Amino acid sequence: MSLSTEQTVLDAHYMARALELARKGLYSTHPNPRVGCVIVQAGAVVGEGWHVRAGEPHAEVHALREAGENARGATAYVTLEPCSHFGRTPPCADALVKAGVARVVAAMQDPNPEVAGRGLKRLAEAGIAVHSGVLEGEARALNQGFLKRMEHGVPFVRVKLAMSLDGRTAMASGESQWITGPEARSAVQRLRAQASVVLTGADSVMADKARMTVRPAELGLDPEQTALAERRPPLRVLIDGRLRVPLDAAFFTAGPALVVTCVPGAAARYQALGHELLEVPGADGHVDLRRVLTELADRGINEVLVEAGPRLAGAFARQGLVDEYQLFVAGTFLGSTARPLLDWPLERMNQAPRLKIIEMRAIGSDWRVTAIPDPAPGV
Repeated sequence: MSLSTEQTVLDAHYMARALELARKGLYSTHPNPRVGCVIVQAGAVVGEGWHVRAGEPHAEVHALREAGENARGATAYVTLEPCSHFGRTPPCADALVKAGVARVVAAMQDPNPEVAGRGLKRLAEAGIAVHSGVLEGEARALNQGFLKRMEHGVPFVRVKLAMSLDGRTAMASGESQWITGPEARSAVQRLRAQASVVLTGADSVMADKARMTVRPAELGLDPEQTALAERRPPLRVLIDGRLRVPLDAAFFTAGPALVVTCVPGAAARYQALGHELLEVPGADGHVDLRRVLTELADRGINEVLVEAGPRLAGAFARQGLVDEYQLFVAGTFLGSTARPLLDWPLERMNQAPRLKIIEMRAIGSDWRVTAIPDPAPGV
């Protein structure tokens, strides 16, 4: 059934609000998707909700509780198809049926094989009018990691790089703090808080004494969002193929971490200090990065933020494993002897990879460039 122009506009309006609610879960819902819900009765919003944390009620449940009896005969707008299976919580499709809603509008279907259209089918079988695809692009953008994991079996990989105007990341000595200003560093902290995993390499940990933790005071968020970010810190992952980083390094004293290596038989030493060692096959002491991503996806990891030196960041780029680059550009030159952005030797112009710049904005005294490979990486 085709919708009137007025109804289409209204659907987009209320879905935009549901997406706004869903974004409240940007730092807290892992490994679940970020979902928002709005319930509308006779042109008035009677219930709103968003998913806060895995294991807690979904967005639809919060919105239905707020709506109460006003949910009967109402329209529910939800940014992701209501679930139809029992997980940590009961199916949201059943809750909507029980509440007596008359219509459900979803931004998109859930790619989770346990749902995959069955939630909308359950609603339709109960006599509820269903419609999907409203602001689907915005909904997909909000849950890129969850979708990548469900559809391709690997997490979404975002590489953060800070550089000078001449494309350098550190002096030849390794000195790099600080290229960018405090506003850019705050944005990086938010990227860390948003990620399921912050991944780095042995070179960065040893050269910069990096801890790769989230520093709440630098997030620049409101108290509610800061508290949520603190309660769900990202897993810190160290790629150390030869186990070069000493166990008394700042990275390890900062808290539990996952170390990925090619070296067998060393797990006990790390476990004794509260860390986990994951052995992944590789060549010449370099772990198989694609295998690492598959292993992380199997653990429910949606988004990986790579903060690493030119060798490891370059390896991700060369192997076509990067979904998005976050480039922070400072208004300075570091000179021709400084370290390059990526270790990626190219000989001819036709070898140069193309990037599509999707956003560029000033951030303090620096610039933030968001770019994606063009074409997108294979899987």
